[in-house]
Amino acid sequence: AKTGRSIKLLKLLTSMPAPSDAGKREELAKIAAKMEANYGAGKWCHEGATGNQECLSLQQIEKIIDDPEASPQARADAWAGWHETARPIRKDYQRFVEPANEGAREQGFADAGELWRSGYDMSPTEFEAETERLWSQVEPLYDQLHCYVRAELHEQYPDEVPADGLIPSHLLGNMWAQQWSNIYPEVQPYPGVGDLDVSSALQKRRNEAYKKRLGEFNGQPTPEDLAEIGHQADADSSVAMTKIAEDFYTSLGMPELPESFWKKSLLTQPRDRDVVCHASAWDVDMEGDVRIKMCIEPDEEQLYTIHHELGHIYYYLAYNDLPPLFQTGAHDGFHEAIGDTITLSLTPQHMKTIGLIDEVSEDEHAVINSQMKLALDKIVFLPWGKLVDQWRWKVFSGEIAPEDYNRGWWELRERYQGVAPPMARNEQDFDPGAKYHIPGNTPYTRYFLARILQFQFYKAACDQAGWEGPLHRCSFYGNKEVGEKLNAMLEMGASKPWPDALEAFTGSREMSGKAMMEYFAPLKEWLDKQNAGKPSGW
Repeated sequence: AKTGRSIKLLKLLTSMPAPSDAGKREELAKIAAKMEANYGAGKWCHEGATGNQECLSLQQIEKIIDDPEASPQARADAWAGWHETARPIRKDYQRFVEPANEGAREQGFADAGELWRSGYDMSPTEFEAETERLWSQVEPLYDQLHCYVRAELHEQYPDEVPADGLIPSHLLGNMWAQQWSNIYPEVQPYPGVGDLDVSSALQKRRNEAYKKRLGEFNGQPTPEDLAEIGHQADADSSVAMTKIAEDFYTSLGMPELPESFWKKSLLTQPRDRDVVCHASAWDVDMEGDVRIKMCIEPDEEQLYTIHHELGHIYYYLAYNDLPPLFQTGAHDGFHEAIGDTITLSLTPQHMKTIGLIDEVSEDEHAVINSQMKLALDKIVFLPWGKLVDQWRWKVFSGEIAPEDYNRGWWELRERYQGVAPPMARNEQDFDPGAKYHIPGNTPYTRYFLARILQFQFYKAACDQAGWEGPLHRCSFYGNKEVGEKLNAMLEMGASKPWPDALEAFTGSREMSGKAMMEYFAPLKEWLDKQNAGKPSGW
């Protein structure tokens, strides 16, 4: 059985199955490299405020899109500018599909999409139905969120946002409208109630590290000395924040991170070179050389990100004794879900326990605010997380023909997200290519599954810890029994079908969105009241 499973996993290892023909293999590799390079070099060049030509990178364009203070027109221009950069790879993508499908057929699959859907210990058809079933469990909450946000934005932008129908995607605080947390200040139910200022506490600790380093310096520091002292203080702050995250895992009985982790991880932006600061976790040798690469800033969001990245690290360490082919998540949604399960446990009470805030508000308004903030991230992401691959599956199968690439994309976005482009689009455009995972050929359904699973894992942990209050208030920090069961699941890696791993920790063999709905029950009840009498759906 192990040999059979190993052979199956080996076949599913690549998301880009190469055909046996050497010429086609080379062409596939070249197209893939070209598309990724096009994305990486993408710039929006336009006439800036000063009248001079300026060229902005994605990070700079995102600052405009993400800024609720920017005018709707400025945001629409920025949106169009970035999406324009994907046009050159439209024909490349069309050509890419053909050899990728050929490679998949040679391995016994109908097309590359079927190969992708085969990695879940069920038939590809069953898996497609499974994602639809999970979506149907959580869709009612998304529909209510959409209704509420649309009404709030309609009040602020009556000319741009209709009272019913689709929301223009460029006004949702994210280039792809995949998460809407950047517009939280615009749609906050109870302005200013119960805001937890964890970032200030982290910033204060960083400043104290700076004063300490300065106090240890002999003589009068030069500007260069001060810059170096600042860099050392940043490093101290980054290590301290990573230790906070490590402490959560060790409180569950997991081992301390190996010494090599602290020596070899990159936790601070280096002074002497540029690095890609996108947070990532690495298992370098599959034998315990684990590291993260992340330029840590002292703020709340980054603290959550570190907890997330260490979820990957502890998964790596737990299954390091397995044969290499089994050294991965039970399925690809598991790996992304582990760290996020821990972040759900970073409740206000936990933040107080570890000294990052002084008071915890029991105010019901504060609960609705915090749930809204989280829902604009976790719930809003679900339809997007589902449709990115759905579009690709339809492209690989030929259900969406090359002449309908863009129309097919927007039909899915309308159907699932209820959003519209800021201006008319046509088939010269290639809007899917404006999201990295399309030119980068990275499967995306894992992120959808991870969002569902993390709440299922979290509820299981809270049940094991004997928690009896509302689910959203539970923290299982310090519970060794939870840690033992969690580690037992992690140690299985991909050596068994994922329902076995899920059952080891949750007692269930089926993924479920019910825990997510239970977690957000207070928000759902509040939204139902707020939206009474308003047009819902689109």
